[in-house]
Amino acid sequence: MELEHHIETLIDQGASDFEISKLIKHHIKTYLGSLDALFEQTQGKDFLVKHTKSIDAFMKVIYKVTLRQFFGNYMPLHNTIPITLVAMGSYGREELCVYSDIDLMIVYKEVKGYNIEPIITAMLYLAWDAGMKLGHRTHKAEELLEASKEDLTIKTAMLESRFLCGSKFLWMETERELFRIRRHEMRAYIEEKITAYRARGEQYPLTMEPNIKQGVGGLRDANTLFWIAQCLHGVTKLKDLVPRFLSEEEFRDLRMAQEFLFRLRSALHLCAGKKQDTLNLELIPNVAQKLGFVDKRLQNAQMSLAKKTLESLWTLKITTQIYIKRLSAPLFCDASSFTPLRQARFKKGLYMAEGTLYASFHKKPDSLKTVLETFLALEDVPLQFDIGFIHYLRQTPSKPHNPSVLYGLFKRLFYRQHLNQFLYALYKASLLQHLIRPMRHAINLPQFDGYHIYPVDIHSLKCLWHLERIQDPFIQALFDDLCGDGKALLRLVVLFHDLGKGRKGDHSEIGAKLFRPYAQKLGFKEESITMGVLLIRYHTHMSNVANREDIYSEKVILSFVSTLGDPKALRLLYILTYCDINGVSPTAYSTFTARLLRELFDLALEAFSKDTLIDEASRRRKREKILTKTPAFIALPKATQRKILGIPSTFFFLKHKSQEIVSISSWALETKDYDAHISNHQHLSLSLVRSRPFNLGYFLSKVAYLDLAHMEIFKLFDGKKYFKMEFNETAQDTEYIFKLIDESFDMSKKATLKRPIILKNELTFDCDHSNTYAQLSLKAKDQQGLMAYIISIFDEFGLDISSAKIQTIKHRARNLFLIEKQGKLCDNKEKILALLCAKKEG
Repeated sequence: MELEHHIETLIDQGASDFEISKLIKHHIKTYLGSLDALFEQTQGKDFLVKHTKSIDAFMKVIYKVTLRQFFGNYMPLHNTIPITLVAMGSYGREELCVYSDIDLMIVYKEVKGYNIEPIITAMLYLAWDAGMKLGHRTHKAEELLEASKEDLTIKTAMLESRFLCGSKFLWMETERELFRIRRHEMRAYIEEKITAYRARGEQYPLTMEPNIKQGVGGLRDANTLFWIAQCLHGVTKLKDLVPRFLSEEEFRDLRMAQEFLFRLRSALHLCAGKKQDTLNLELIPNVAQKLGFVDKRLQNAQMSLAKKTLESLWTLKITTQIYIKRLSAPLFCDASSFTPLRQARFKKGLYMAEGTLYASFHKKPDSLKTVLETFLALEDVPLQFDIGFIHYLRQTPSKPHNPSVLYGLFKRLFYRQHLNQFLYALYKASLLQHLIRPMRHAINLPQFDGYHIYPVDIHSLKCLWHLERIQDPFIQALFDDLCGDGKALLRLVVLFHDLGKGRKGDHSEIGAKLFRPYAQKLGFKEESITMGVLLIRYHTHMSNVANREDIYSEKVILSFVSTLGDPKALRLLYILTYCDINGVSPTAYSTFTARLLRELFDLALEAFSKDTLIDEASRRRKREKILTKTPAFIALPKATQRKILGIPSTFFFLKHKSQEIVSISSWALETKDYDAHISNHQHLSLSLVRSRPFNLGYFLSKVAYLDLAHMEIFKLFDGKKYFKMEFNETAQDTEYIFKLIDESFDMSKKATLKRPIILKNELTFDCDHSNTYAQLSLKAKDQQGLMAYIISIFDEFGLDISSAKIQTIKHRARNLFLIEKQGKLCDNKEKILALLCAKKEG
């Protein structure tokens, strides 16, 4: 080795320890800088082994240098020096990752004539000075057993010991002690390992940012299986469990998952430039590139990486759960448990004890039909399914096409109060996607929205879990009021609501399309299926409206309820939204969110009593959909689009075509003060956009000599209004009209108006029209100055017209005003009517 030659030269030249450590440090740094190139050539376990061997070489050099410094040219044989260097932990398993600690155990014996402690101290300082990230333990050989009792971690690390260098005689003695350690209090050790295994699962659940080492299904789970197998059966590698405990196929799946996680962890370390075991979202792009993932038509490289990660973690999770139980069960079983177990037999090979269903590891697989019949034979109570039962389910054969009888049995499960426990058991056994084919695409499907912390499949099951454990008494009461079919339908909807994700297009629309044929296959009524389609299509709508829009705006509420159609859909959507948000993360459903949703629900429920307004809102929504697909609208900036869709007047959308809406809105955007267009061909037509107050009563009084046939007023956006007036005749002087418009921006001008004759039965003032607007409607004889007088009364009371529709047909004026409920409008209702109405003169 070139490094050894350089060091020998330095020693011969009498170089200092600092110079020697500096040289070693330089070589180590150069080596670490080459790991990216090495990773391109080889990955997985092979990369870890090569890296471990390279670290071995540096440690051996450091040990040799230390001995050379102490003994010079009188170096004794290594076997005669009572020191052995032992690699432990991941270093001992030859799975040392790039930035992991190098766990070293130094075993020695006190022998006269050797200054053992100074040698060890000098070696350690040389390693640290050279930049080695060294964690070490130093023990006399005869003290190893006692040292292993200090801590579970110490014992585990010792069981993974590997000879590195030093005295092989002492290593043989060390091996004998390690055998004693392995056999010492084995039951207690395994019990502690299983407890730690479960605790890690609680601490590091399987989320969108999984911990590759410590988390559920992580490398530590595979280590735990190995440690237990090593203690019980003396195996040196997991493959030794084949075929007695693991089949070739199971071991292959386990090994492939473990191999990928080895690759992933190494890539994580290299991309982060430090010890990094959590696959954070911001690291995914670089890691995906390093591991060679490429973009595909329906799935980009980042999605592919995340999905492969979740698949590997899930494989390790289930496999290690099963075989840790299978290996350790005999250790914790005693003869006294056999009789109660026989008494608890539910079916042949199946046992029910204390609310948990167990299965013998020797039970032969049954058909999927038998599995469903077994589920249906169980009481509808909370149950647990032992991992041995999951192992039994995993062996269930599946067919490309399920017979109708299978769907009939499966549907019956949806009428059970405790459904989720059965679906989760089927999910863990990889059977759920055979019963629900649309779910296949969602298995281990990641979500990169920064909101969901679980993949799609886990999220869907968690939503169903929350449906069975509703914490809000009001929402629980809504659910309890549903009939059996309604509850079953809602359970299926909750499971399906996100299954459209990961496909091209709007996942809500896709999910609704997937739901219909499957619900038909289960035999739900068409009316129920239509409701389910509606709920899935709009499953994000309630949350979006509550969090992003002004729920106290009547336009918002009417648009919301017009989407749903009836109160039953509202109640079901409220329950679905509750489950959906709770299934996102443990903290997603906050007190603030709960309050917003309840307020929206109450406002929407009240709005359902206003059929006419809902019908108008529904018609407006249809017009808005057409508008948003118009090329002229699409070409507008997003901010402008939002302003147009936010125009409060529903009449504006019902009255105008899409192109007219875009044209008028664009005109309003360009108008800073006011602008008017006049046409005077066959009759006078006036269009006006203004941003400052306009004295409409004064203007109408001055043109009262013209017969007003039609007028519209619409509030637009940015404080601007749009006026459209059409007369039955032409104007002799349009210049006068333009001049009059200019004068009408003087709000101080008043006109003398003749009071028209309006009878009480010709006027309706509905102050309860809506939360936002009062409605005034007039059907009276057309009279000169009629509109001028009405508008002047409005001005007198400071009323703001949001929209107006005025027309004259067969000499009868038919006028409709929507007036904003400001100040004391409704308190002044009688005064306003008194000024407008008059008895007909005799």
